[in-house]
Amino acid sequence: MSHIILPKKWNLPAKEITPEHVFNNRRHFLKLMGFTTAGIAGALFAPPAFAQSGLSRLAERLVAEKQNAALPYYKNLKRNPEYTIRRPMTDEPVALKYNNYYEFSPEKDDVWKHLDQFEPHPWQIEITGHIKHPGKYAIEDFIKQFSIEERTYRHRCVETWAMVVPWNGFEMMDLLKKVQPTSKAKFIKFTTFQNPEAAPGQKIYNTLPWPYTEGLTMDEAQNELAFMATGIYGHTLPKQHGAPIRLVLPWKYGFKSIKAIVKIEFTDKRPTTFWNTLIPKEYDFVANVNPDVPHPRWSQRREKMIGTGEVYATQKYNGYGDFVANLYA
Repeated sequence: MSHIILPKKWNLPAKEITPEHVFNNRRHFLKLMGFTTAGIAGALFAPPAFAQSGLSRLAERLVAEKQNAALPYYKNLKRNPEYTIRRPMTDEPVALKYNNYYEFSPEKDDVWKHLDQFEPHPWQIEITGHIKHPGKYAIEDFIKQFSIEERTYRHRCVETWAMVVPWNGFEMMDLLKKVQPTSKAKFIKFTTFQNPEAAPGQKIYNTLPWPYTEGLTMDEAQNELAFMATGIYGHTLPKQHGAPIRLVLPWKYGFKSIKAIVKIEFTDKRPTTFWNTLIPKEYDFVANVNPDVPHPRWSQRREKMIGTGEVYATQKYNGYGDFVANLYA
């Protein structure tokens, strides 16, 4: 199996990247959704009254999450060398502070400040639909059924930012083998939590179609890249990365990689999904990374690495064409 190699010749001058004000225009999004911005910023973006500085709190959270690496299914964690790429790894503190998670905030560098009321433990996940072995599990019991490994994947956001991170988890195909979908299963629908008291974005934007949903075809779910992440950087998932379990699809734009999953349903109909329901012209159901298909409001030909600001040409399927191009022939 071939590795994903990203030649250095793809580096581009920073001046050639899509201007940040174009792809990071949150006010435009709010107008599209029919909201006015007056009053929202004060309610949602006002800094919490921290007893310590924000960076100190962030460091404490990181230490606490790393302590969870002692869980039984992380003791023998090994990196799978088949999924290694040559771009430098994104520094973990950078990845911790830059997340799309509208349940908590529409501002990527603000999400980590709004997580105190959200508790990913205890947690249950339900597996249902056209399968032979449905069930509802405590998350710890669910994860224990699988062999956990580490895979380093590229992550590409539809807003043109990117990162490289080591995810810990198991291949989606391992789940399919356990639940045994029937011939009626054509799609998989994923659903995340709904708790407006813990997630300020769900409370303020209460007319949006919560809970967040996403979907895959069965062929996509069976691809070896489709990954159920239970951790990152060698420890369990922090809240802002989708604790306690999320989907990771490195050949698709990041909004397809749903966080904090509570339900996985095998269905015979294509599921409705959050962003595709809201703005179908901008967020299609398939959402494969493709530099030749521009977003209606910006180009997708270049991407900028968070933390370093390095700029690269965007690859079709985010560089994973050898693995997934056959799905869309």
